Amino acid sequence: MTGAVRLIRSGSLSDVAEYAYAATASADARFIHLAGACPLNDDGSTAAVGDYAGQAAVCVANLRTALKDAGAGLEDVLSTRVLVASGRQEDLVAAWEVVRDAFGAHDVPSTLMGVTVLGYDDQLVEVEAVAAVAG
Repeated sequence: MTGAVRLIRSGSLSDVAEYAYAATASADARFIHLAGACPLNDDGSTAAVGDYAGQAAVCVANLRTALKDAGAGLEDVLSTRVLVASGRQEDLVAAWEVVRDAFGAHDVPSTLMGVTVLGYDDQLVEVEAVAAVAG
């Protein structure tokens, strides 16, 4: 799309991480700060109740829609924060793998966090993002 985002990989840090460690945007970029994408159906009900991966997929779909409405796409994202309502690492990984796979080669810097609770009934996952497009 716009090419305003450049991912930065560090040869000085572990290569175990499945994402770039940093990202920059061109000087003329317009930033887009997105609210957390939630696993909500069109009627406002929570999708994929009890399913971390299923909720992550709906979050990504809703994130794509919000980005499109703002004139951007996943390739314009600078960073993400994936919130998972669980203290179990395997639940965090289940959600993370869906988000990671959705971004593919555009492996943006990301933070994966286990949290106590999220805002909607039965909500297990939320994905926040910041994007940049040419001004």
